[in-house]
This record gives sequence, C-alpha cells and structure tokens, in this order.
Amino acid sequence: MKLQLLQIAHARSGDKGDTGNVGLIARKPEYYPIIQKYVTTEVVKKHFEGICHGNVERFEMPNLYAINFLLHNSLGGGGTVSLKNDAQGKTLSSAMLRMVIEIDEKDSQQIKG
Repeated sequence: MKLQLLQIAHARSGDKGDTGNVGLIARKPEYYPIIQKYVTTEVVKKHFEGICHGNVERFEMPNLYAINFLLHNSLGGGGTVSLKNDAQGKTLSSAMLRMVIEIDEKDSQQIKG
C-alpha cells in the first residue's frame, strides 16, 4: 500500500545554521511504529535529493511518538548568508509530509483501523 506521510503524521521544521531540522510526529500512537519502520535516513536522503547535500541524522523520541531528522548542508549556508528562498528550512516539513512510502499489508491494517 502506498501512503503519503501527511495521512499519518504532522511535522515541524526549522534550522540551525546550514542544517535543516524536521520533526515528524505520528497523528496517533499506533502510527509511530510505521513511521519508525519506513521513514529511514536513506529514504529521507533520497526524498530530499538536490536539497540535502550532506548526511541525514535520525533521532527517535518514542515518548512523543516522533522522529527528528537533521538534514546537513541543506540551507545554502544558513539564514544570514544563504540566497535560498527558504534559508531557514521552514518549508522542509511540508516537503517531508508529501513523501510517499510503501508499506506492507500487515502494517496497512494499522491505518485502516
């Protein structure tokens, strides 16, 4: 089953210098294991190809049903020196929520109810 992250999560984003920060939060506790399983650093790096020129780091926060991603070398140097329209990474969360993941049948049952 193909699933857009917007269906199971919400997100916030910002910056620290040239590093974009995206927090992905499950809409329901039962969606967290799906996000945890399918939204890997490799998948995020591929999704932000052409934007993220450095490594992607992932930090799990199971008590919040959230995962935080750091996208290194993504903001053209950061807010004060970047010529990018979004030098502070505020739109990265919207871009993350547009990501489509493919989940197996067993996991899709968590979404269907």
